Amino acid sequence: MPKQKTHKGISKRFKVTASGKAKHRSPNRGHILGPKTGKRKRHLRQDGVVDGVAAKTIVDALRPGV
Repeated sequence: MPKQKTHKGISKRFKVTASGKAKHRSPNRGHILGPKTGKRKRHLRQDGVVDGVAAKTIVDALRPGV
């Protein structure tokens, strides 16, 4: 059976932490930052963690060669 390839679209948007969780960048941080308040932008700097069924799908797609 052939090896599973890393999903390149997911690999650009998510990282797997040392404990195996999927980490993502907060949305609304790309552009049009002028109208947003400093507090809002400051809180958006932190990365989020994916939970639920989607997390397992993402982590499985990021593991190459399994």
